[in-house]
Amino acid sequence: MMPIRDVVIFPHMMTPFVVGRDSSVRALEEALSADKKIFLATQHDASVDDPRPDEIYSVGTIANIVQSLKLSDGNIKVLVEGAERAKVVSVASEEGFFRATVRTFASKIEAGSHLESLTNRVTTLFEQYVKLSQNLNYETMIAAIKVDDPGKLADTVGANLQLTIEEKQELLEIFDPVDRLTRVAEMLDIEIEKLSVDRSIQGRVKRQMERAQKEYYLNEKIKAIQKELGRGEKSEYDDLKKKIDAAGMSKDATEKAHAELKRLEQMPPMSAESTVSRNYLDWLLAVPWKKKTHEIRDLKFAHSVLDSDHYGLEKIKERILEFLAVRRLVKNPKGSILCFVGPPGVGKTSLGMSVAKATGRKFVRLSLGGVRDEAEVRGHRRTYIGALPGQIIQSMKKAGTKNPVFMLDEIDKMSTDFRGDPSAALLEVLDPAQNFMFQDHYLDVEYDLSEVFFIATANVLHTIPSPLQDRMEVIRLSGYTELEKAEIAKTFLIPKQKTATGLGEKQIEFTPEGLGALIQGYTRESGVRNLEREIGNVCRKIARKVVEISATETPEEIAKAGELIEEASVAVATKKKKGKKKEDKPVEASTAELPVIESKLPAVSVNLQTLNELLGPPRFRDTVADHKNEVGATVGLAWTEVGGSILTTEAAIMEGRGKLTLTGKLGDVMQESAQAAMSYLRSRSHSLGLPRDFYRHLDIHLHVPEGAIPKDGPSAGITIATSITSALTNIPVRGDLAMTGEITVRGKVLPIGGLKEKMLAAHRNGIHELVLPRENEKDLYDIPEVIKKDMKLNFVESMDEVLKIALEREVTPLPLSPSAVQSETRPVDDMTH
Repeated sequence: MMPIRDVVIFPHMMTPFVVGRDSSVRALEEALSADKKIFLATQHDASVDDPRPDEIYSVGTIANIVQSLKLSDGNIKVLVEGAERAKVVSVASEEGFFRATVRTFASKIEAGSHLESLTNRVTTLFEQYVKLSQNLNYETMIAAIKVDDPGKLADTVGANLQLTIEEKQELLEIFDPVDRLTRVAEMLDIEIEKLSVDRSIQGRVKRQMERAQKEYYLNEKIKAIQKELGRGEKSEYDDLKKKIDAAGMSKDATEKAHAELKRLEQMPPMSAESTVSRNYLDWLLAVPWKKKTHEIRDLKFAHSVLDSDHYGLEKIKERILEFLAVRRLVKNPKGSILCFVGPPGVGKTSLGMSVAKATGRKFVRLSLGGVRDEAEVRGHRRTYIGALPGQIIQSMKKAGTKNPVFMLDEIDKMSTDFRGDPSAALLEVLDPAQNFMFQDHYLDVEYDLSEVFFIATANVLHTIPSPLQDRMEVIRLSGYTELEKAEIAKTFLIPKQKTATGLGEKQIEFTPEGLGALIQGYTRESGVRNLEREIGNVCRKIARKVVEISATETPEEIAKAGELIEEASVAVATKKKKGKKKEDKPVEASTAELPVIESKLPAVSVNLQTLNELLGPPRFRDTVADHKNEVGATVGLAWTEVGGSILTTEAAIMEGRGKLTLTGKLGDVMQESAQAAMSYLRSRSHSLGLPRDFYRHLDIHLHVPEGAIPKDGPSAGITIATSITSALTNIPVRGDLAMTGEITVRGKVLPIGGLKEKMLAAHRNGIHELVLPRENEKDLYDIPEVIKKDMKLNFVESMDEVLKIALEREVTPLPLSPSAVQSETRPVDDMTH
């Protein structure tokens, strides 16, 4: 027995192979010295040099050794002829080779129509297979299958099919000739289908190659003809080379562009790779490398532009003017990176446009809201189909200069997923120490962004990663006072809406009272977006009245108006005809040059009464009128993403067992503030005129409307403590006063954030007295003078001071027992935990 690898020997087949292993050589020599019969079985794994019996298939072929030849390297080349298939019964190892006892199987074949049909089918299929295959000789194979024995036919066909070793071994192990012939027919069907698909693919590829070669040949012939005629000396590649040299690229970019151009010249023009290379070169040439916009550094001009476009915002205007002053003094300053943070509608985006206008730079805007793919910033690599540079490079191409004002809008709205974190990619863009060598994945060369003036906008800062915040200079835009809103409306919004609705100057007029009522009763926001919407609503309703009244004019008035318009049209056409050249087209009169026919409707004065007729009753009521002095109700101040707002904290007392119930969808921090306030009140019960064990017989319910809106933060601590104190002592809280501050269990009042937004919210809601933490006094420099003059500010350090100001009357303390004297008279600052 000799194990063989990578081949299966079938009966009746002549097969040559080389024997090299010592055990195989000994087995072959033993067979040659005897009856020249040898049992050949294929091993499972061809990489095993010395297989064990269990690593060899049990079914093999008894073969006759026809010829053997010893080679110079010690190997033996042998030619064998398969005699019959056999199955191993036992294997013994003798003197370095295997000796096997095998069993052969005799099969009886019953002739019939089924067998004849199956034989004919296999013969026909094999002829078809040989025609499709390029590895078999047709005449030889057809002669080989002209046999009467079905078993021999199956073995002959199976040996010549392009099958795997496992499939051939499966065929060898089928002893029944009819079953074997059926399996061969199935395999032939599969192989013919494979060959048919291969042939169709090859034919299609060949046709495409022939077309590409034909086009290449014709293009080269056209070039040669044009060269002979003296034309076409300047090729497209020469133009690209001149553009690359004139683009002003960096050294690395120039070298890469020339290398890519050289590759492009060697490619067939119609190949897919040439399109990729050409697109890459087009992008390299489209990006501005040296072109700059001449910058206006006149501070007076910039100041006038900013003032004409925006009212207020003095701090931001100062920062922009400082930036321009530095650029006048420094020869090559680095680009600035600002971040405008504020509620919607305060003018962050429009301010960026004004900066571009004031400096004379181009303006480009990139909205980052919802961007979650890092490739949006850095682009895709060129290996991907349809790859493009990132939005940074695309926006620079759109700007056309290397020093635009680049606005990154809604930078706080970016998100992240499995495709990467775009905020991490922006770290390089917004770092002046790195962005001079920004590398886009598509361009794959360094690009200088250091001269770009980046301006980012955001509504909140807490969603922006800290490393990204660290790279930007944050400037806060809090919101507008009512006086500022009125001025903005008169200067910007009303003229804009008049133009948008087609109303003339004499057809609508907003009175100061009407504008004030519109701001207070119909809008409640930090910005002016809703105010502009309401002004537009008023103007549209007035425009409708103008049109309706114009439609009721008499036929004589309409005819007279028509004659006036016709005369004006003729006059305008005649005027233009005098100054035009002979080849000019006839000029039609534009509607802008025709006289305006005034409507019969008198100028509408927008006042309190008109607003009620046009917009209905006010949507927002005066807060002070609603909040009279009440027991257990305190007005607090809150900060939100869209500016400040007021919150009323309510407390109710009822009989119970000392349970504190908190409602109004309060967050963990706010609930802890309520616990801290309750601990303070229990520790100061005697000073507040309450029994020491008051809480054991009462339940306290604290509610902060509106119940569906989530609320959190520590700044409502003193508001909660005041409401509970008022409910316990039955002393009303002043309704014309609002407060904000964090409380500790010892009664200290700690500072809070968002002071400007909260003060603007109080002023907007008609509250003119506030209780604020003492440590927030330093933050008043940000508050407009108008607000500070119009409000009374009480700065406190302890909860005792808050209660003295907030409650209608002072709390009467209970007489102290000797045991409580020491703890109650000790100063708050000296009390221990």
